[in-house]
Amino acid sequence: MRHLTQVHAHFIKIAQIHDPLAAAEILRFCSLSDRRDLDYARKVFNQMREPNCFSYNTLIRAFSESNDDEALHALLLFYQMICDGFVLPNKYTFPSVLKACAKMGRLLEGKQVHGLIVKFGFVYDEFVVSNLVRMFVMCGEMDDAHVLFYKNIVEFGNGSKLVGDKRRQEGNIVLWNVMIDGYVEIGKFRASRDLFDKMPQRSAVSWNVMISGYAQNGKFREAIEMFHEMQMGDVRPNYVTLVSVLPAISRLGALELGKWVHLYAEKNEIEIDDVLGSALIDMYSKCGSIEKAVQVFERIPKLNTITWSAMIGGFAMHGQAKDALDCFTRMEKAGVKASDVVYIGILSACSHAGLVEDGRFFFNHMVNVDGLEPRMVHYGCMVDLLGRAGLLEEAEELISNMPFQPDDVIWKALLGACKMHDNIGMGKRVAKVLMDLAPQDSGAYVGLSNMYASSGNWEGVAELRLKMKQMDIRKDPGCSWIELDGMIHEFLVEDDSHPKAKEIHSMLEEISEELKLLGYRPKTTQVLLNMDEEAKESTLHYHSEKIAIAFGLISTNPETTLRIVKNLRMCEDCHSSIKLISKVYKRRIIVRDRKRFHHFENGSCSCMDYW
Repeated sequence: MRHLTQVHAHFIKIAQIHDPLAAAEILRFCSLSDRRDLDYARKVFNQMREPNCFSYNTLIRAFSESNDDEALHALLLFYQMICDGFVLPNKYTFPSVLKACAKMGRLLEGKQVHGLIVKFGFVYDEFVVSNLVRMFVMCGEMDDAHVLFYKNIVEFGNGSKLVGDKRRQEGNIVLWNVMIDGYVEIGKFRASRDLFDKMPQRSAVSWNVMISGYAQNGKFREAIEMFHEMQMGDVRPNYVTLVSVLPAISRLGALELGKWVHLYAEKNEIEIDDVLGSALIDMYSKCGSIEKAVQVFERIPKLNTITWSAMIGGFAMHGQAKDALDCFTRMEKAGVKASDVVYIGILSACSHAGLVEDGRFFFNHMVNVDGLEPRMVHYGCMVDLLGRAGLLEEAEELISNMPFQPDDVIWKALLGACKMHDNIGMGKRVAKVLMDLAPQDSGAYVGLSNMYASSGNWEGVAELRLKMKQMDIRKDPGCSWIELDGMIHEFLVEDDSHPKAKEIHSMLEEISEELKLLGYRPKTTQVLLNMDEEAKESTLHYHSEKIAIAFGLISTNPETTLRIVKNLRMCEDCHSSIKLISKVYKRRIIVRDRKRFHHFENGSCSCMDYW
């Protein structure tokens, strides 16, 4: 800008500033360059005697690409252009005006602009129409967007009123993508998938919208299936594809697919920057391969807060508290200031390892040294840390002194600690708060019911279960996944739907006999139902993670590591059983439950039974 002002001054000095081309170029630089200055651009525009359409378009575009306040100026400038009448808008004017309407959610003004588009004859321009559809989509007016989309795709799809076959084809793809994205944004995945399947031609954007939409809305299997379809087609995955699919891979623990993504990025020279690198670190961590996560971390050329937090979070979920704390020290020595996300990882690491004093230190360090305001999740970590350590009163006091109202996650952490330490009195009180806070959430009812069952209060259990039935509250079923040869196999409790169900059942019987020979007896106190001991033992026998492990044992070579993902917290019986299974079958078994990772090997677990 300093150089531009010198050139600008020179044009004024030699009386050339009113030359349309010179003024337009100065306006373009201060409006659209990386070093733009919109205040200066506005002054340059106001000094133009007769700004042409190019100059109007330049400044309208600059305003529309800025924040919401500046986007309003785009509409005001367009209004001035229309009212003055000296310069008519062209096909390059309307996309920027529509972008401003979309950004601010100005549906009424957007409809008025639509009328002007018809009036000036730009209803057949693909770029204008795609921005018009996008405006309706972003303003939540999917019905109007749908009508406009089909009018342009179906009615004018034969090309009789459109310019150029290649341009029409590219414009159509953009329209399809906009509509698909619109349906994804409002959660209508069936409509988005139907449109996707009907597309005459797809771009990488088409695939990325579907994959990221599924992944961001908890449809992880669908995201991975869509990625597999893309692998079979003609469109090659790009950087955005990899970043979009990795969270789904992470969630399901599909390590082999994650390794393929990493290798694909390296072979195709896709830069593993902080964003993709962090996604890979997170994927390897959540798929149970913390060693590979460290390798990726160490190879990223420029580490920042995002990458450090991913690595610290990875160590935390694997219970490697010392490594997490060492990583934090390295980060500080590198001059990188910790973010609030980094502190979530550090506090989680302290919680999993029972490092109460360290947890208190880092919580205070976050506030007093780094000047960060603790969020709900930080308080949740502290409640979990104190609760696991048996400091229930201190945890409850911390909740009472929070600067905002605690959410259900905070209270669930305390309820879980009450169950862990058999504090039924506090458990009843906490459960009551939870039931009032989230009456349709099963967590409070199940947690209190389990506490009653553990103490033999079957009448209390029956009352709670009846209440759940009357309110139609259902407990999430236990579910486990295992990936073999790139395929994800899912198992529920007492699941016999798998094609190899008979072989799995036989292996479960064999496991049971092997454990009995070692003197192991099932921990039937974990069965929170009023039934005889034999029935309780049978119930424990078919927990989903045990079924997944049995399938892994019959489907892999000896000494192959088994990696299991479970949606709920593992029960004490499964934890004890898997320790022995790892010893009997000489397997390393890695289980990720809802809370953390457990690395079982030679009869012991990495959590050291603190979980």
